[in-house]
Amino acid sequence: MTMVDSTPAWQALAAHAASTSFDIKDNREKSALVHTLDGLVFDFTRHLINDETLKLLIAFARQQDVKGNFARMFAGEKINTTEDRAVLHTALRAENPPAEVQASLKQIKTISSTIRADKTIKDIIHIGIGGSDLGPRLVCNALDTTGPIVHFVANIDPDAFATAIRYAKPESTRVIAVSKTFTSVEPMANLKAARAWLGNDDHVYAVTSNTDEAKKHNIRAENILPMWDWVGGRFSLWSAVGLSIAISAGFDAFERLLAGARRADSHVEMAPLDKNIPVLMALLTLWYRNFMGCGAYAVLPYAKRLGLLPLYLQQLEMESNGKGVDRQGRKIGYKTSPVTFGMAGTNAQHAFMQMLHQGPDIIPCDFIGIDPSHPQIMANMTAQADALMLGRSNDQAHAACPGNRPSTVITLPGLGAENLGLLLAIEEHKTAALGFLWDINSFDQFGVELGKTMAKDRLAR
Repeated sequence: MTMVDSTPAWQALAAHAASTSFDIKDNREKSALVHTLDGLVFDFTRHLINDETLKLLIAFARQQDVKGNFARMFAGEKINTTEDRAVLHTALRAENPPAEVQASLKQIKTISSTIRADKTIKDIIHIGIGGSDLGPRLVCNALDTTGPIVHFVANIDPDAFATAIRYAKPESTRVIAVSKTFTSVEPMANLKAARAWLGNDDHVYAVTSNTDEAKKHNIRAENILPMWDWVGGRFSLWSAVGLSIAISAGFDAFERLLAGARRADSHVEMAPLDKNIPVLMALLTLWYRNFMGCGAYAVLPYAKRLGLLPLYLQQLEMESNGKGVDRQGRKIGYKTSPVTFGMAGTNAQHAFMQMLHQGPDIIPCDFIGIDPSHPQIMANMTAQADALMLGRSNDQAHAACPGNRPSTVITLPGLGAENLGLLLAIEEHKTAALGFLWDINSFDQFGVELGKTMAKDRLAR
């Protein structure tokens, strides 16, 4: 099989990039570059592309059989070949999910409803790390809290747990420990501290695929919720990993989150490539990473409640696509995942956006706003996107901004659970599409495991 960067479609893109100059302003009136899905607007008119670029990118997506790869993923084929696993996080939010998912949803509903109905319960300690932490943490931060306050503990530093319980009381607190193996060092150390402080193992819940190990920690069988090897951690917030979401925002909100994600699943399956939003997002990332020399991209949510989105996407994208071999195990000579970074937009304006405007590197941006929102917030967001595009001429070199710098502007019609679920699932599918385009396995993370193994070895000495 020919390596990706030796294929005709890749070579055509390389030749096009080398022979063409691009002016973003040429795209501003192209309505075909603005896509809407259930009220979410994805505006791609501020990009360093032209009609020929899009034509060549779509041809590359066809060559890489992106639609066929998605079909195999949804069908449950074992596309995670290095671990011989299916990739079925979409089954967690399916209209008619598998029986084990239905049973898990029923368990989530029962536990969350019972806890929310008990007005003596004031605090939830959610223990997890990586995908067992970032997804639920983001969603709980973004949605309206109507239940107990959820405190997230990921760091093994004892100060993290001490901070979480500073104002909590053992008798009015419940603990949720989330760990696929129930052997990871960080969550197990924090669970040990939590059990000692709590003094009541009946108030501890576990989300794990290792039920036997959870029982060794004296967690009751009815308090253990399942995980499955066909769901990767960074794709797992839709499962029982999201129990804290259902407790914080209510099970109805959790169901709406799943419904929004399900709408994204339908879109990525059914929409043609030239109108397929996550595929277009992935193609733009590939264009900048492999043909325009861009090594990073910035995520700038102009909403305080989405302030954790850059961290969530950092793990989703860099852990998934930070790979150096293709799906045949061959070392590749082309770049994969760019560095993902960002923070809440208005704060970023006073932090690193100076570099985006005048630094020597071109760094594509995703601006994400809520409309309706505070007029000043939306004005700031669109002004930053336009300033990057238009730049500024000035006789004094230090005051000039080069402009012609690309961005996508994404607008949500409110920050409800369904809109959030749709946005996050679109980002998941973008990540998977990039893996298909680069011919890499987006669903393993063996590099992460190396450091864990070395740390265990050192602690055992």
